[in-house]
Amino acid sequence: MTISQIRDEISALADPKNAEFFAKLNPTAKPCAGVRIPALRKLAQKIAKDDYRAFLDTNPMDTFEMEALQAFVIGYAKDDINVILSYLDKFIPKVHDWSVADSLCQTFKIAKKYPDETFAILTKYRTSHKEFEVRIVAIMLMSQFLRDEYIDIVFEVVDSLYTEEFYAKMGVAWAVATIMAKYPDKCLDYMLSPDNHLDEWTYNKALQKMKESYRVDNAVVEKIKAARQ
Repeated sequence: MTISQIRDEISALADPKNAEFFAKLNPTAKPCAGVRIPALRKLAQKIAKDDYRAFLDTNPMDTFEMEALQAFVIGYAKDDINVILSYLDKFIPKVHDWSVADSLCQTFKIAKKYPDETFAILTKYRTSHKEFEVRIVAIMLMSQFLRDEYIDIVFEVVDSLYTEEFYAKMGVAWAVATIMAKYPDKCLDYMLSPDNHLDEWTYNKALQKMKESYRVDNAVVEKIKAARQ
């Protein structure tokens, strides 16, 4: 599919009401036509089966939809892992809204097949203080690396992430709350450890997300709160 054909499909799927709502929900995103995420995913799957490299190489990424398609196509593409990872690495610094960041991480399921190679890319960004680079590291770990052989290094990396930027801190808090749901004993030890490096805002936001989650026992949250008093 050409860029022009893809733009035509986006125009046909556009919903101005959805665009207005999305602009309020995601203030750092590029201009949005209002195409819903499931429709964008279907379009990305078509592109990924076509000449996906041509799309990724020429995509102007001048709207939210085009940027989101870049994220989805990277995740859906079938190719040599080194090629896909090169596209991932080039794209990460260009992401500047939470929706594209999360879409990239949640769609990049090839990380489960090539965890070491994917983790090596993430390691490049673990010391970054840029808002969406930090968020991508946190959400990618949460989405693709919560398994026994990686959980210890996940804790180590999440604990090392730091920025004052809102969406990054929210991403770290979400990751910690999700870890609590899957590894409650390890996460409880982490939350109670004097060596925990989460700043107070992120720590409390993680607790809030744990309390809101149906997968986390509220008694655990209260135990952590009591220990912090």
